[in-house]
Amino acid sequence: MEHSCVFCALYKDSEQQIVMETEYCYFIQKPSEQEVLEGSGLIIPKQHHETVFDLTEEEWTETRKLLLRAKKYLDEKYQPNGYSVGWNVNQVGGQSIPHAHLHIIPRYEDEPYAGKGIRYWMKQPENKRR
Repeated sequence: MEHSCVFCALYKDSEQQIVMETEYCYFIQKPSEQEVLEGSGLIIPKQHHETVFDLTEEEWTETRKLLLRAKKYLDEKYQPNGYSVGWNVNQVGGQSIPHAHLHIIPRYEDEPYAGKGIRYWMKQPENKRR
């Protein structure tokens, strides 16, 4: 276990909630993030892996199973109109915590950025490489 990794020590953050789990992964939510990202959560492997590219075959399988369970839970609890689901890898890719985690973000038709998906910001002309 990485002692400085917040996802390796979920119990140290009293606000972090484990909503469901499998043998290899957790689905977590943090109430303080629900005001803007209503229903959002993360699937994280229990074992420390820095990126999605480091996951084992079992962790991939369990991630998919947990993603489907989480979607059913989120559909029932929040009734979203869509989802943004994705992995950030390394700092340049937007990963701020070096423990692999899959973002599950319910999306709603009445939100200001409805219709703007994962690639929207990267496709803007201002993001063109020099």
